[in-house]
Amino acid sequence: MNTSKSPDLHTSLFKNFWLLTGGGISLIILTIVLTLWRSGNQFIHTVNSLLYPTVSNPQVDTSNLIIQQIRGVSDLTTTVFVMDAVVPTSSQRQIGNWVVGETNLLYIARGEVKAGIDLSEIDQDDVSIIPNGVQIQLPPPSIIDSKIDVHNSQVYDYDRGFLNLGPDVAPQLQTEAQRQTLTKIVTTACNQGILVQANERAKILVTQLLQTSGYDNIHIEISPPEDCYQS
Repeated sequence: MNTSKSPDLHTSLFKNFWLLTGGGISLIILTIVLTLWRSGNQFIHTVNSLLYPTVSNPQVDTSNLIIQQIRGVSDLTTTVFVMDAVVPTSSQRQIGNWVVGETNLLYIARGEVKAGIDLSEIDQDDVSIIPNGVQIQLPPPSIIDSKIDVHNSQVYDYDRGFLNLGPDVAPQLQTEAQRQTLTKIVTTACNQGILVQANERAKILVTQLLQTSGYDNIHIEISPPEDCYQS
């Protein structure tokens, strides 16, 4: 009798297990559905963000572009000072304490002094991006170049004195005359404010340079000139 009832018992246990298992799975599915339903738009937004990720707007460091553009101009020569000067030089021939001859050279020289700003000194700390524009701090102006224009200079007079007893030192006297002339011209240029003029002119030129690049709101800050005579 017990043997005949065993199959029915197994069948009943299997059915009960299936019902429990199926009910558990259904309960889990129902819980997931309810959770998704409650989350609503948040879940949809999460799915959309995974399928269609957003891309932020590209960021461009325009200050670096401005620096490269300005540096491309290199040395900005803004003021040129030209001056003619007459410089006498002389040399003596001596025997002991006695002067037996003297050579005089009169040199007329044209000198040229250039002042401006070294734009390679500008770095990112000197550039500030402001609404619809840019602000730039310029480095101080300095003497960029000074030279004698040898093509427009000449020895006006060369005299070795009585019986040509003065030393024949024309090249040396001419070199000394050029050196003195250049010193005199640079000093005169500094006294007449060449660096102040260079500063103001640089401000105008850099402003025009940035305007051609599309900037409208431009603020240029100049630096006070350094010692002109030491440039």
